[in-house]
Amino acid sequence: MNNLSPKSIIIVSWAMIMIGLISNPAFSQVESDERALLNVENGISISKDSLFKLNLRFRMQNRFGVRTESGEDLSIEQTDFRVRRLRLRFDGYVLNPRIQYYIQLGFSKSDLDLDGGEYAQPIRDAIIYYYFKPNLYFGFGQSKLPGNRERVVSSGNLQFADRSIANGVFTLDRDFGFFGYYTLPTKGKAQYQLKGAVSTGEGRNPSPGDYGLSYTGRFEYLPFGKFINSGDYSEGDLEFEPNPKLSIGITYNWNENAARTRGQLGTYLYEKRDQNVFIADAMFKYIGWGVMAEYFRRNSLDPITENAEGLKRAVWVGNGANFHVSRMLSRKSELAFRYAVVNPDQEIVNLEKRAEEAILGFTRYLNGHRIKIQANFGYGWLDAAPELNDYDNYWFGTFQVEFGI
Repeated sequence: MNNLSPKSIIIVSWAMIMIGLISNPAFSQVESDERALLNVENGISISKDSLFKLNLRFRMQNRFGVRTESGEDLSIEQTDFRVRRLRLRFDGYVLNPRIQYYIQLGFSKSDLDLDGGEYAQPIRDAIIYYYFKPNLYFGFGQSKLPGNRERVVSSGNLQFADRSIANGVFTLDRDFGFFGYYTLPTKGKAQYQLKGAVSTGEGRNPSPGDYGLSYTGRFEYLPFGKFINSGDYSEGDLEFEPNPKLSIGITYNWNENAARTRGQLGTYLYEKRDQNVFIADAMFKYIGWGVMAEYFRRNSLDPITENAEGLKRAVWVGNGANFHVSRMLSRKSELAFRYAVVNPDQEIVNLEKRAEEAILGFTRYLNGHRIKIQANFGYGWLDAAPELNDYDNYWFGTFQVEFGI
């Protein structure tokens, strides 16, 4: 994959999307956070004929967490009492059902990027879509890039309290730009989906930059047809799929003159660098069982940057993986396990650490993903130290309640 020209991959993806303008209509399968939801039972809906529709939704996640001093020392090193997420979401259409909008605002400290950022950023999504056909639409604005599956899954549809460490290092996250989505018409059950974006490469709420842009292309294959209720972008088999369902996705991103250590995210580099990310992922569900797997790889020809004082910052080059398996114990209860790992390349091991995590999670669904109680217990490894009593390792636990409409 790394031998292919990144611009050729993006051009092919966009060319296939444009073919949809003259293809036969078909109903598309899209991520829950990539389009306006026009379902009355999801939130509060206000409408006037075909001229206007507004759906209003909110959700909050209240959390308590603990972390030990080390794998051997079980004294509490850190406690975490906070509102993890508080989101307000608007979507619908104006003038014509073809012209749709999606807005999402965040108000918690983490939502505002105040944990490590310099200023508050309440705008998470602000995008307008135009639907040429049910299976072909374009967007302009700020939204999630068509990257890894766990990131595109809404944080309200996760089966663990947080996403994996692999997602944290390698995700493409959000960006501002042009987006395109196309589901190829087929005669059988199988679906083929193409997604693409040309964006700033700077992440959320970017400032005016140079000529460098980010190019993203994604292909998805659903051999057994679409999932119930867009279940390929919702964790856990709450729908108890009566037949096996599988979705396989591949993403390639080229970020030209990227300013940050992790592309759209991370600390600002001392010099800009070209970066590329390859992602492969899959989701499988059947009669209450769920499996999700992701693989990541980021490359940069010259990842290390240095300032005049000799301080160094590097592009996070390396690979990672994320694996989930879950089982619905009943219609309301789920048990899940996750293992994730990130491996920096040898040239940056003095700047970035190898890390692993293993988590066992239990979720009680009171009203699907909208109202649920989650308990997670896990162990983290740093710098490839396998011993459970290593000083750099730690135990952690999280209790979280989600409430929303």
